[in-house]
Amino acid sequence: MTLRPEERAALEKVIGHEFRAKDRLERAVTHSSARTSKGTNYERLEFLGDRVLGLCVAELLFTSFTDADEGELSVRLNQLVSAATCAEVADSLELHKYIRTGADVKKVTGSRMLNVRADVVESLIAALYLDGGLEVARRFVLANWTERATKAGAAKRDAKTELQEWAHARFQVTPVYKIVDRSGPDHEPRFTVVVEVKGVAPETGIERSKRTAEQVAATKLLEREGVWK
Repeated sequence: MTLRPEERAALEKVIGHEFRAKDRLERAVTHSSARTSKGTNYERLEFLGDRVLGLCVAELLFTSFTDADEGELSVRLNQLVSAATCAEVADSLELHKYIRTGADVKKVTGSRMLNVRADVVESLIAALYLDGGLEVARRFVLANWTERATKAGAAKRDAKTELQEWAHARFQVTPVYKIVDRSGPDHEPRFTVVVEVKGVAPETGIERSKRTAEQVAATKLLEREGVWK
């Protein structure tokens, strides 16, 4: 299951780079379920791309928000490198058209496959870095993250702090966070965290660290309840 030449050319146009090593691009959009030989899916690229994305976004924030302290920069960074944001980028570029998967994960556009779309974005960033260097990867990140980084509301307060204050004021209770699942290998875990506030329905966050998953869950609850827009 490989990209046809016309699909490869279309994808290169979408991401703004013509690959010297075509196999890197192929690997970046191939899920492990596609039954390829070992080492030809995007799992290792995802690991590298996550780090390159973090560096590029951190640099973007550092240069764009010169008056922001470390806490604000961290909040912004966590939001921008989250699976939700990466999947949002994937959706805006319509990357689902090019992702190669097995029959069991064919519906890549569904909400349950958000992490697959997010992983492919990180894998593509790694492929760009390996094929053209940091500047090529940075160009892709800036093209797709700058507006998201600077738009109004991108620097919300720490979600857990905001939720705690809202829950105390509204219900006189403290939010409770529970880890309901941990999956993935040790070097790339996935934590599923549920936040409960007595009086409203719970929300769930899924991320690579317990802390970030808690922030995602808190953010979703705040947005659902209209506290955050």
